[in-house]
Amino acid sequence: MESLFRSVTGANPNPSDYEEIEFWLNPERDGWLTKQGEYIKTWRRRWFILKQGKLLWFKDPSSVTSAAVPRGVVSVAECLTVKGAEDVINKPFAFELSTRRDTMFFIADTEKEKEEWINSIGRSIVQHSRSVTDSEVVDYDSRP
Repeated sequence: MESLFRSVTGANPNPSDYEEIEFWLNPERDGWLTKQGEYIKTWRRRWFILKQGKLLWFKDPSSVTSAAVPRGVVSVAECLTVKGAEDVINKPFAFELSTRRDTMFFIADTEKEKEEWINSIGRSIVQHSRSVTDSEVVDYDSRP
């Protein structure tokens, strides 16, 4: 079975996956997450950016420039679910992002950050998986 990285992004992201996105300006969400490697299942801390239906990652925030090449890109339109995964991988603040073919695991630094990433990615999945109007989009961050 192909991994999420290969099936959605390839080993090296295709420039067409991100060239239309000014990811270095005003991201919808950005921050540190720890992710599991594709082949060697070690955990690595990476800087993630969510913008225009793409989840991109870089080595660190200083490497995010207009000339930067992301280390990876996931199109959220390919994703079916994003949800907590502490009980799956036995790590606090863990969540998973799943497609029909594979699942990626991430670890946030706090419970609050985990929930914020889940909400932001979930919103992006809904917005980019089908045509929705602004009135259909639920702003989870503003809920009591």
